[in-house]
Amino acid sequence: MVDLKLWMMSIFAFSLVMVVAIPFPSGYTCEEDVYAISSLHAAFGYPLLPGWTLFGGDPCLQGWQGVQCVGPNITAIVINDANLGGELGDMLGNFTSIITLDFSNNHIGGSIPTNLPVTLRQFFLSSNQLTGRIPSSLADLTLLSDMSLNENFLNGELPDAFQSLTGLVNLDVSSNNLSGPLPPSITSLSSLTTLHIQDNHISGTLDVLQDLPLMDLDIENNLFSGPVPEKLWYIPNFKSNGNPFNTTVAPEPAPVQAFPSLVAPVPSPYSDAPVRHGAPTHHGGTSSTVRKNSTMRVIAYVVAVVLVIIAVLLALFCTLKLQERHLKRELIPNCHKKMAPKMTKHPSSTTDLAASNYKKEDWLRPIMAEKVAAKPIAPLYKEKDYISFDKAMSLKRNCTLPASVTSFSVASLQQYTNYFGEENLIRSSYLGKVYVAELSEGKLLTVLKLNNLTSNINTDDFHELVLRISELQHQNIIKLEGYCSEFGQRLLIFKYFSRTTLNDLLYDFSKKRLSWNARIQIALAAARAIEYLHESCKPPVILRNLEASSILLDDELAVCISECGLASDVLSNSLTQFSGDSRTPFGYEAPEISESGSYTDRSDVYSFGVVMLELLTGRQPYERSQSRAEQYLVRWASPQLYDINALSRIVDPSIDGVVSLKSLSRFADIISRCIQQAPEFRPSMSQIVQDLSLVLKDATM
Repeated sequence: MVDLKLWMMSIFAFSLVMVVAIPFPSGYTCEEDVYAISSLHAAFGYPLLPGWTLFGGDPCLQGWQGVQCVGPNITAIVINDANLGGELGDMLGNFTSIITLDFSNNHIGGSIPTNLPVTLRQFFLSSNQLTGRIPSSLADLTLLSDMSLNENFLNGELPDAFQSLTGLVNLDVSSNNLSGPLPPSITSLSSLTTLHIQDNHISGTLDVLQDLPLMDLDIENNLFSGPVPEKLWYIPNFKSNGNPFNTTVAPEPAPVQAFPSLVAPVPSPYSDAPVRHGAPTHHGGTSSTVRKNSTMRVIAYVVAVVLVIIAVLLALFCTLKLQERHLKRELIPNCHKKMAPKMTKHPSSTTDLAASNYKKEDWLRPIMAEKVAAKPIAPLYKEKDYISFDKAMSLKRNCTLPASVTSFSVASLQQYTNYFGEENLIRSSYLGKVYVAELSEGKLLTVLKLNNLTSNINTDDFHELVLRISELQHQNIIKLEGYCSEFGQRLLIFKYFSRTTLNDLLYDFSKKRLSWNARIQIALAAARAIEYLHESCKPPVILRNLEASSILLDDELAVCISECGLASDVLSNSLTQFSGDSRTPFGYEAPEISESGSYTDRSDVYSFGVVMLELLTGRQPYERSQSRAEQYLVRWASPQLYDINALSRIVDPSIDGVVSLKSLSRFADIISRCIQQAPEFRPSMSQIVQDLSLVLKDATM
């Protein structure tokens, strides 16, 4: 009878413990955001995503896979190539502070919801199965800067909803079934530099595009008619094949092809989980109802904790009773010895069991991640300042980074950069944005936050890239201090050198004027850095992205080149969604790159020659405001480098002090050899260093 009572009490205690296992929200994440992301999870059909819970949960506190937060607010959800199905639902507008939504390369169907969050800046839905029209509510997204809807089944006309999107920089709606003319409001896109609308059925003329600041325009395989506006031919990357231009009447658009259920919806991993079709049911309660429900959950959580304490006490009581029964059997001789063999069958102690459970969970986590093709979220550990578990595991599998390279957490970098605020932004490039970071002890660092187009490099390749950059040691090259690869982010942390670039000193007239000697010294220091990359590194490092903006100068005009080694194949191959094949800044690329696409040390020499031309003339590689004959710096200046009189006329008039004609002539001679059309006729960087040393000597005599 006593055994039966003890057994029943044990069952009761176990039941209480199971009640506590039900997840209750801690209340840290904003309630509206929790409701919005839970609705999104349901609309997707409750897919298995690491960290995501079916009921309740706290995305920011628990670190849900792909979810990024600032404080209690969800600011980004990035889940690429994770086999997501279902639809987007109609609750996206409930997010209070979301900035980035990226669900590219999945199987999401349905239409784009009209209720979109007004705080959205990056919106990426490429390579899905979206149908229907692009909603006109797009006009409400006044902060939008990047949008990619390519490779879906969207139809209808582009909405006339661009009048308020003055900050939109990149737009890609290619490879859909869009038809009709371009809307008039597209003329309001005053910041648009990249527009991809190829492979649609869009018709009409291109007049609305002629005054936009476009650098990359692809309209191939559409139904555009009429003459192409002359201004469009000056766009650096303009593709227009496959259109019936110069016809008096545009042909009728081809009928929009319907795509009914091309791919079966991804089944939910839970047989009872609802899959939404059409618009999800709206939440019937008000915000006060949500608060009441939250209060009830907190009360339930407190009650559950009390029940756990009672269960523990009951378990202790049961243990004491069992011990009493064992004591009563002490009359049996050598009982302790008889029990020993039974104990040998279960050698694991409580500590060992916990360790075993941890290893099992650690083994299961990557398997779950593999199902959604996403990286598992790992706890943070410290190494120096901050280090993540992600680094420890990946380095064990691949390369070992030097001790001088620190792995920072996203949270720490947010703290050091004031949450990547605009006041900490130093500059932007095609790779991403550069911020200044101030550590707690006052030390300054610079943080390169790779943009969405470059951050899809996988963890192993990213660590290999970090290792390569960390091996670059030269006084004129910015030193790598650390990196961050948490939660899908890709950030590189460099030693702080200066905010000022050569571009600033040449074209910002509020800055100090450069003397002729200073310009030669700047060229010589930069040449020595590139010489080191080409001839001392094994294998050689090709810059590919050399420009005046990548050359930093401090108050004493000391020189350092930034972002060395970042244009490697590993990173540049990810720059395909918006940037096309060009990886060299416009105006600096060697002629052979557009023909063969191959980069060598001689293509870097060409780019360096363009930088020297900027130092000589004070003009940018491409100036749209100039007459057509003078827009391209190399084309305009090349014929004048061989005549001393003509050379004197193109010298930058803002040069401070006297210019030695002998040094000027030698400087121009180096430029002329660097910008030769054929790469085999360009000098090596070691030869350029020797020649510039002689030029400096002539200038100081």
